[in-house]
Amino acid sequence: MISIVLMVITALFFPGVIVKSKAKFSGRKGPGIFQPWFDIARLLRKGNVFSNASSYVFQISSSVYLAAVFTALLFIPFENLGPLISFTGDFVLFAYLMALGRFIIVASALDVSSGFEGMGANREVLYGLLVEPAFFILIGSLAMFTGHASFASIFQGLHYTSYFSAVIGVLAAFTFSQITLVESSRLPVDDPLTHLELTMVHEVMVLDHSGFDLGIIKVANNLKFAIYGMLSANCLIPHELDFWVRIVIYFVLQVGLAVAIGFIESFRARNKMAMNPQYILSISAIATILIFVVIIINNNL
Repeated sequence: MISIVLMVITALFFPGVIVKSKAKFSGRKGPGIFQPWFDIARLLRKGNVFSNASSYVFQISSSVYLAAVFTALLFIPFENLGPLISFTGDFVLFAYLMALGRFIIVASALDVSSGFEGMGANREVLYGLLVEPAFFILIGSLAMFTGHASFASIFQGLHYTSYFSAVIGVLAAFTFSQITLVESSRLPVDDPLTHLELTMVHEVMVLDHSGFDLGIIKVANNLKFAIYGMLSANCLIPHELDFWVRIVIYFVLQVGLAVAIGFIESFRARNKMAMNPQYILSISAIATILIFVVIIINNNL
């Protein structure tokens, strides 16, 4: 239960930290930390506008997306404190709940018969296809290292008792952070602030969403970031520390990740579209290196 609370708190402050960081790096004062949520609250008070070309798929897509992401959140533990739902192989269901969320948003983009949204949907499916192996290779590496096959057991079994185990934790956290950028549609793969349809990915898929539906899509996106942030933190925080010390370290890591994203989006241009597949495949390459490190450590090579 504590993991759910922590991820919800993370989802509340991380968008504002990113915006505030970008403003500071640009020499501006910037909006308040909770301004993104004020914007979402304004959207949630508005009605929806549906295209005449759309069907019920478009009308239910945002609700299904939020439900899929929130259900996936229930599988994520915090350190050695178990999640609300846990069983052997639960990470497979988690991955496909996230895939369900992606599928329904892609389906809604195609449902409105927009050429631009179809273009964004094509890119979203490609990026999802390329990043999914990185996730499974990474989780497979951690499962092999700990000898367990569920999120709760895997992170309970991560102990930094040696140099090699620390290396595995750092590599896993870095890989999760890279997956976070892809899954959250952040730079260098996508720019959430762009308004050029020819270069948009996630944002172009929700062009026809408005009001309440657009608000809950943004809520789901924030929760998705918090989920992967928790997975990254679980790879770095030692279990031996006091509970409240681990809580403090968790929030420091989340703020650090948000500030790092703000820094990247302030000083780095987005990749060219042709470079994105190579960039995403490099994440799988890092995860593959990790699995070889685990094999060597376990004396299986």
